[in-house]
Amino acid sequence: MQIRQSILLIFLLFLGASVFSQADTVKAGKTKSKKAIYREARKATIMSAVIPGLGQAYNRKWWKVPIVYAGLGGFGYLLATNQQKFSFYGKNLKAENDGDPNTINETKYNSDQLLSLKNDYRKYRDLGVIGCAIIYVLNIVDANVDAHLKTFDVSDDLSLELKPYNNLFYSNNSYGLQTGITLNLRLHNKPQISQITTD
Repeated sequence: MQIRQSILLIFLLFLGASVFSQADTVKAGKTKSKKAIYREARKATIMSAVIPGLGQAYNRKWWKVPIVYAGLGGFGYLLATNQQKFSFYGKNLKAENDGDPNTINETKYNSDQLLSLKNDYRKYRDLGVIGCAIIYVLNIVDANVDAHLKTFDVSDDLSLELKPYNNLFYSNNSYGLQTGITLNLRLHNKPQISQITTD
């Protein structure tokens, strides 16, 4: 009797060790896969931070690269032209008010008008700076998100199902019928197709 119990105990120990070993293998595989995804995302993020659009190219989203440069180019042009005009009217405002006969106001505007123009162009210049910063940050975020979504399953195995929902509920003094809609998202495993090669 004791021999049977000993054999059963040894068998259960081996079975438990085997189950834990398989669970550890699966867990290690998932951890390795997650690390690979995060490594790819980190690489794409750094690339886009160093050279805007490079992370999108790395993620093979080539069509996004022109959009990034169009945004940066547009806001960069806004920044450059308005900085130039801001400097021009600022210099003439200084010449108008410094009392030095050697410096002259090259425009037809008086001091108040020059100050107003200078402030307007400073606002437009600042808008260009903010726009460039936003496009730059969005470019980095987009590269990171795209790298994470590379492994997201968007196959036909994802299904969305709407069903009517009826539920009988009890209130303080009466029964009532509650109706609604339930939303189910079903994920199915795609069958693996093995390729057979013939010589």
